[in-house]
Amino acid sequence: MWRDIFNPENLVFRMLSKGVDFVGLSLLWLLLCIPIVTIGPATAALYYTVVKVFRQKKEDAFRTYLKAFQENLKQGILVTLVCLPIAVFLAWGYNVMASNVSTSAGVVMYMAYYVVLLVPAAIFCYLFPLMGRFSFQTGALFRTAFIMALRHLPSTIIIVMLTVEMTVYTLEKWWPVFITPVLTILLASLFLERIFPKYLSKEELEKFGFCR
Repeated sequence: MWRDIFNPENLVFRMLSKGVDFVGLSLLWLLLCIPIVTIGPATAALYYTVVKVFRQKKEDAFRTYLKAFQENLKQGILVTLVCLPIAVFLAWGYNVMASNVSTSAGVVMYMAYYVVLLVPAAIFCYLFPLMGRFSFQTGALFRTAFIMALRHLPSTIIIVMLTVEMTVYTLEKWWPVFITPVLTILLASLFLERIFPKYLSKEELEKFGFCR
Protein backbone atom coordinates (compact mmCIF):
# COMPACT_ATOMS: atom_id res chain seq x y z
CA MET A 1 0.00 0.00 0.00
CA TRP A 2 2.69 2.50 1.01
CA ARG A 3 4.68 1.51 -2.05
CA ASP A 4 1.70 2.45 -4.24
CA ILE A 5 1.23 5.79 -2.47
CA PHE A 6 4.83 6.91 -3.07
CA ASN A 7 5.10 5.41 -6.53
CA PRO A 8 6.16 8.16 -9.01
CA GLU A 9 3.62 6.73 -11.48
CA ASN A 10 0.83 7.25 -8.96
CA LEU A 11 -1.93 9.55 -10.25
CA VAL A 12 -1.41 12.03 -7.39
CA PHE A 13 2.31 12.29 -8.06
CA ARG A 14 1.73 12.74 -11.77
CA MET A 15 -0.79 15.52 -11.12
CA LEU A 16 1.63 17.23 -8.72
CA SER A 17 4.40 16.92 -11.29
CA LYS A 18 2.23 18.51 -13.99
CA GLY A 19 1.23 21.26 -11.57
CA VAL A 20 4.89 22.03 -10.88
CA ASP A 21 5.57 22.09 -14.63
CA PHE A 22 2.56 24.37 -15.17
CA VAL A 23 3.61 26.97 -12.61
CA GLY A 24 7.35 26.57 -13.16
CA LEU A 25 7.14 27.09 -16.92
CA SER A 26 4.91 30.15 -16.47
CA LEU A 27 7.41 31.75 -14.09
CA LEU A 28 10.41 30.75 -16.21
CA TRP A 29 8.75 32.32 -19.25
CA LEU A 30 8.16 35.52 -17.25
CA LEU A 31 11.77 35.57 -16.08
CA LEU A 32 13.14 35.17 -19.59
CA CYS A 33 10.82 37.90 -20.89
CA ILE A 34 12.28 40.51 -18.53
CA PRO A 35 14.95 41.70 -21.04
CA ILE A 36 11.97 42.51 -23.36
CA VAL A 37 13.87 41.59 -26.55
CA THR A 38 13.65 37.93 -25.49
CA ILE A 39 9.83 37.87 -25.40
CA GLY A 40 9.80 36.22 -28.84
CA PRO A 41 12.15 33.28 -28.18
CA ALA A 42 10.66 32.81 -24.69
CA THR A 43 7.15 32.54 -26.16
CA ALA A 44 8.21 30.30 -29.06
CA ALA A 45 9.94 27.96 -26.61
CA LEU A 46 6.91 27.97 -24.34
CA TYR A 47 4.59 26.96 -27.17
CA TYR A 48 6.86 24.11 -28.23
CA THR A 49 7.25 22.88 -24.65
CA VAL A 50 3.54 23.06 -23.81
CA VAL A 51 2.69 21.01 -26.90
CA LYS A 52 5.36 18.40 -26.17
CA VAL A 53 4.80 18.13 -22.41
CA PHE A 54 1.07 18.71 -21.90
CA ARG A 55 -0.47 17.61 -25.20
CA GLN A 56 1.89 14.87 -26.34
CA LYS A 57 3.01 13.95 -22.80
CA LYS A 58 6.66 13.70 -23.81
CA GLU A 59 10.02 14.99 -22.62
CA ASP A 60 11.26 16.83 -19.54
CA ALA A 61 9.54 20.22 -19.25
CA PHE A 62 12.37 22.50 -18.13
CA ARG A 63 15.12 20.88 -20.16
CA THR A 64 12.90 21.03 -23.24
CA TYR A 65 12.04 24.67 -22.61
CA LEU A 66 15.62 25.86 -22.13
CA LYS A 67 16.81 23.95 -25.20
CA ALA A 68 14.00 25.39 -27.34
CA PHE A 69 14.72 28.89 -25.99
CA GLN A 70 18.35 28.61 -26.97
CA GLU A 71 17.50 27.32 -30.45
CA ASN A 72 15.05 30.18 -31.09
CA LEU A 73 17.09 32.93 -29.42
CA LYS A 74 18.75 34.54 -32.44
CA GLN A 75 15.73 34.64 -34.74
CA GLY A 76 13.37 35.30 -31.84
CA ILE A 77 15.21 38.46 -30.82
CA LEU A 78 15.15 39.71 -34.43
CA VAL A 79 11.41 39.06 -34.74
CA THR A 80 10.78 40.73 -31.38
CA LEU A 81 12.72 43.82 -32.46
CA VAL A 82 10.50 44.03 -35.55
CA CYS A 83 7.25 43.47 -33.64
CA LEU A 84 7.94 45.57 -30.57
CA PRO A 85 7.85 49.06 -32.17
CA ILE A 86 4.70 48.07 -34.07
CA ALA A 87 3.03 46.85 -30.88
CA VAL A 88 3.99 50.04 -29.00
CA PHE A 89 2.69 52.25 -31.81
CA LEU A 90 -0.58 50.33 -32.05
CA ALA A 91 -1.04 50.48 -28.27
CA TRP A 92 -0.45 54.24 -28.36
CA GLY A 93 -3.02 54.58 -31.15
CA TYR A 94 -5.50 52.52 -29.16
CA ASN A 95 -5.12 54.81 -26.16
CA VAL A 96 -5.64 57.86 -28.36
CA MET A 97 -8.80 56.38 -29.86
CA ALA A 98 -10.09 55.28 -26.46
CA SER A 99 -9.68 58.80 -25.09
CA ASN A 100 -11.95 60.24 -27.79
CA VAL A 101 -15.10 58.16 -27.36
CA SER A 102 -17.12 61.05 -25.95
CA THR A 103 -18.49 61.83 -29.43
CA SER A 104 -20.28 59.65 -31.98
CA ALA A 105 -17.46 60.10 -34.45
CA GLY A 106 -14.99 59.11 -31.74
CA VAL A 107 -16.90 55.92 -31.02
CA VAL A 108 -16.95 55.01 -34.73
CA MET A 109 -13.21 55.66 -35.05
CA TYR A 110 -12.53 53.63 -31.92
CA MET A 111 -14.51 50.63 -33.18
CA ALA A 112 -12.86 50.83 -36.62
CA TYR A 113 -9.42 50.95 -35.05
CA TYR A 114 -10.33 47.99 -32.83
CA VAL A 115 -11.15 45.93 -35.93
CA VAL A 116 -7.95 47.03 -37.70
CA LEU A 117 -5.94 45.88 -34.68
CA LEU A 118 -7.09 42.32 -35.32
CA VAL A 119 -4.66 41.86 -38.24
CA PRO A 120 -1.35 42.63 -36.48
CA ALA A 121 -2.58 40.96 -33.30
CA ALA A 122 -3.42 37.84 -35.30
CA ILE A 123 0.00 37.79 -36.95
CA PHE A 124 1.67 38.07 -33.54
CA CYS A 125 -0.43 35.16 -32.23
CA TYR A 126 0.75 32.90 -35.07
CA LEU A 127 4.37 34.07 -35.32
CA PHE A 128 5.80 32.58 -32.17
CA PRO A 129 3.98 29.23 -32.25
CA LEU A 130 5.19 28.81 -35.85
CA MET A 131 8.71 29.71 -34.80
CA GLY A 132 8.62 27.25 -31.93
CA ARG A 133 7.17 24.41 -33.99
CA PHE A 134 9.01 24.79 -37.33
CA SER A 135 12.07 26.28 -39.03
CA PHE A 136 11.43 29.34 -41.20
CA GLN A 137 13.42 32.15 -42.71
CA THR A 138 12.25 35.35 -41.05
CA GLY A 139 10.44 36.72 -44.11
CA ALA A 140 8.68 33.42 -44.73
CA LEU A 141 7.71 33.28 -41.06
CA PHE A 142 5.83 36.58 -41.29
CA ARG A 143 4.19 35.63 -44.60
CA THR A 144 3.04 32.26 -43.27
CA ALA A 145 1.64 33.83 -40.11
CA PHE A 146 -0.28 36.38 -42.19
CA ILE A 147 -1.69 33.76 -44.58
CA MET A 148 -2.76 31.39 -41.81
CA ALA A 149 -4.36 34.19 -39.80
CA LEU A 150 -6.56 35.19 -42.75
CA ARG A 151 -7.37 31.69 -43.99
CA HIS A 152 -8.52 30.53 -40.57
CA LEU A 153 -10.29 33.70 -39.49
CA PRO A 154 -12.83 32.18 -37.03
CA SER A 155 -10.06 30.37 -35.13
CA THR A 156 -7.87 33.46 -35.40
CA ILE A 157 -10.49 35.68 -33.76
CA ILE A 158 -10.89 33.22 -30.88
CA ILE A 159 -7.11 32.96 -30.37
CA VAL A 160 -6.68 36.74 -30.40
CA MET A 161 -9.55 37.37 -27.99
CA LEU A 162 -8.32 34.60 -25.71
CA THR A 163 -4.81 36.04 -25.65
CA VAL A 164 -6.01 39.60 -25.08
CA GLU A 165 -8.41 38.66 -22.28
CA MET A 166 -5.82 36.51 -20.53
CA THR A 167 -3.24 39.29 -20.81
CA VAL A 168 -5.58 41.98 -19.48
CA TYR A 169 -6.77 39.76 -16.63
CA THR A 170 -3.18 38.96 -15.64
CA LEU A 171 -2.11 42.61 -15.74
CA GLU A 172 -5.09 43.65 -13.62
CA LYS A 173 -4.76 40.93 -10.97
CA TRP A 174 -1.02 40.02 -11.26
CA TRP A 175 -1.33 36.69 -9.38
CA PRO A 176 -2.68 34.73 -12.41
CA VAL A 177 0.82 35.02 -13.92
CA PHE A 178 1.54 31.76 -12.09
CA ILE A 179 -0.71 29.91 -14.55
CA THR A 180 -1.93 32.14 -17.39
CA PRO A 181 1.16 31.97 -19.66
CA VAL A 182 0.97 28.18 -19.95
CA LEU A 183 -2.84 28.13 -19.84
CA THR A 184 -3.11 30.65 -22.69
CA ILE A 185 -0.65 28.71 -24.84
CA LEU A 186 -2.39 25.42 -24.06
CA LEU A 187 -5.83 26.76 -25.05
CA ALA A 188 -4.46 28.42 -28.21
CA SER A 189 -2.77 25.15 -29.18
CA LEU A 190 -6.19 23.47 -29.35
CA PHE A 191 -6.78 25.53 -32.48
CA LEU A 192 -3.25 25.90 -33.84
CA GLU A 193 -2.40 22.21 -33.65
CA ARG A 194 -5.39 21.53 -35.91
CA ILE A 195 -4.40 24.25 -38.37
CA PHE A 196 -0.69 23.50 -38.81
CA PRO A 197 -1.09 19.92 -40.11
CA LYS A 198 -3.15 21.20 -43.06
CA TYR A 199 0.07 22.64 -44.53
CA LEU A 200 2.30 19.60 -44.02
CA SER A 201 3.09 16.52 -46.08
CA LYS A 202 2.73 13.02 -44.64
CA GLU A 203 6.48 12.88 -43.96
CA GLU A 204 6.39 16.28 -42.24
CA LEU A 205 3.46 15.21 -40.08
CA GLU A 206 5.57 12.42 -38.66
CA LYS A 207 8.67 14.59 -38.38
CA PHE A 208 6.92 17.29 -36.35
CA GLY A 209 4.91 14.91 -34.22
CA PHE A 210 1.42 15.46 -35.66
CA CYS A 211 -1.17 12.71 -35.84
CA ARG A 212 -4.17 12.58 -38.12
